[in-house]
Amino acid sequence: MSLYRDTAVVLRTHKLGEADRVVVLMGRATGKLRAVAKGVRRTGSKFGSRLEPGSHVQVQLHEGRGELDIVTQAESVEPFPRTREDLSRLSRAAALLEAVDQVAQDREPAPRLFDMLVGGLRTVEERNPPLVAAAFYLKLLSVEGVAPEFDRCVGCGDEDGPFALLLERGGVHCRACGSGRPVTDEALAVSRAVLGGGLNAALALPEGTVTHEVEALATTALEGHLERRLRAVRVLHD
Repeated sequence: MSLYRDTAVVLRTHKLGEADRVVVLMGRATGKLRAVAKGVRRTGSKFGSRLEPGSHVQVQLHEGRGELDIVTQAESVEPFPRTREDLSRLSRAAALLEAVDQVAQDREPAPRLFDMLVGGLRTVEERNPPLVAAAFYLKLLSVEGVAPEFDRCVGCGDEDGPFALLLERGGVHCRACGSGRPVTDEALAVSRAVLGGGLNAALALPEGTVTHEVEALATTALEGHLERRLRAVRVLHD
């Protein structure tokens, strides 16, 4: 078996046998992969808490014979202590991890996606802004090439509005092109800012009706792309 190293974020884990754990990693060079951390659930494990979801680590792995590789070393890169101790931060970090887990393809390197995830986790750790998950979702859709069209009607190209949201058609509709879900001008402006270079301003917004609306919009858009519900964001809402 060959040995390799990578910088990774732990997306999720689940138990295996009496003492082992399967860890799903998002590696910067290797993409999403699954590996076994042997003995990690025993008291005094050499891995300690370094392979918990959200951990940013430097890992060494052996290539396995099947789908699972084997973790042989794991060193912390960033511990994110505030996130681990705060339920709000933990919930927002989980929303980012689940989104990447669903979008990333097995064994397909995606360094841009990895860097986005690390940047998002740092933002949660440092500032924990209300819109971090929504902004991440919209940016993720943009990287995938399927971001909703918020600037003009997807039917006729009208840029003046007023607009209604029709995500199943890929964006907004003007009144002449048909109905859709009501959306405020403020929520559209924030969504445009996230996708158009105004991310920092959007992340500085305090929690309120506009941030809630943008979060619902971004979640619906990503779930539509994935064709599944996101569990972590529902916990965050609760």
